Amino acid sequence: MAGRRTPGAADSRCPACTAPILRQWVGRVAALHVTADLTPIDPAREHEHRAPNRLTWCLLTGPWRPPELRWRCWSRTCGHQIVTEHRCPPADPTTLF
Repeated sequence: MAGRRTPGAADSRCPACTAPILRQWVGRVAALHVTADLTPIDPAREHEHRAPNRLTWCLLTGPWRPPELRWRCWSRTCGHQIVTEHRCPPADPTTLF
């Protein structure tokens, strides 16, 4: 008999840009493997961060729980921090021409 799968989160740094990220499966049936920035965004400016292939997530934290990503509540009073999927910033050009 298989054991119950836990959401499991890996709090680490991006290997390319060293930004703090959180990797976790979000959902139960058709789960998505999400890599999210740990820097919260302002909910009023959330539309600037969203794109067709870049979602935003609720980040649940607390003194007795590990950080956990959940589908966005879309309630203005949910009280959770809002984070977005990680994208590395553009790299500086390294060629001279």
